[in-house]
Amino acid sequence: MTYSVAVSGASGYAGGEILRILAAHPDVEIRTVTAHSNAGQPLIQHQPHLRSLAHLTLAETSPDVLAGHDIVFLALPHGQSGQYTDALGDTPLVIDAGADHRLESVADWDRFYGGDFHEPWVYGVPELPVAGTKQRERLVGASRIAAPGCNASTVSLSLAPGVAAGVIDPSDIVTVLAVGPSGAGKSLKTNLLGSEILGTANPYAVGGTHRHIPEIRQALAAARTAAIEPGADSPDQGIRISFTPVLVPMSRGILATSTAPIAPGVTDDEIRAAWESAYGDETFVQLLPAGHFPRTADVLGANTALMGLAIDRAANRVTVVTAVDNLVKGTAGAAVQSMNIALGLAEGTALTVNGVAP
Repeated sequence: MTYSVAVSGASGYAGGEILRILAAHPDVEIRTVTAHSNAGQPLIQHQPHLRSLAHLTLAETSPDVLAGHDIVFLALPHGQSGQYTDALGDTPLVIDAGADHRLESVADWDRFYGGDFHEPWVYGVPELPVAGTKQRERLVGASRIAAPGCNASTVSLSLAPGVAAGVIDPSDIVTVLAVGPSGAGKSLKTNLLGSEILGTANPYAVGGTHRHIPEIRQALAAARTAAIEPGADSPDQGIRISFTPVLVPMSRGILATSTAPIAPGVTDDEIRAAWESAYGDETFVQLLPAGHFPRTADVLGANTALMGLAIDRAANRVTVVTAVDNLVKGTAGAAVQSMNIALGLAEGTALTVNGVAP
């Protein structure tokens, strides 16, 4: 069976990356691409690297244009997907690459985003440990999927094995991320101009204000749900995160350095075993040998999250360094991987573990 696909926000970075991956997918036909201000223009004018899709023209983004497809990908700014998802009730599979359907808490949505709250969908991070199993089990047969925030999924994948196994204390998580500006989208912003980011590193959303914080807390809470005591006020109670992203002059990539205290009485072998058990059989999330740590260059263009683990007994903390391509494993690759699982296709179809070097 060949599935018909529409991709909204097709002139942006996330939409373009979804299209790049789907162009090599044997089970889908990219039938419709849409945009807002760029509607009516050739796709190739905005995505000149997508030569195999040069025949497509950007249509206006509207429910009528998106309806009638087997699969709809929404790659729109946060707060804009909901108006379309409400009108796509007859579409068999809808995947939102924005934040509109990620959060379960209305209070978190109001605090970090604002505007209308929309129901949470199945979270699109297949490898994420969830209460003794993996998130992929929830993706099987799903009809509505929320693709992750790139920073959020990187940090969540980094620490969820330790939370699930009880070998780290999630009440004092500190994470600092070096991120490329493509994660902020393609719209013109002064702080993202080349002259503003070349030769410098720029922190942003400092002091607990970044929108991905509640998403991380939600994911880590799900990893330890089985261990929550009855009567607990909230499943994310006691999960505290200091989260500091830093823009660096690379177009793609995230290098997340995350640390947390070691739980009392836990041995070094038990710590490493938690991550080996979680990811030892995974294709797209790989733990490197002891003493090895990834570079963002190693995952460029790939759907892999590579991580290195260190145990710092002097500081009594575990350190996990994880590299992803924010546009692939962080967004579009996770979306397509989740699509494959939902449809019963081979999970790795159209996705690669091989990066591009140099």
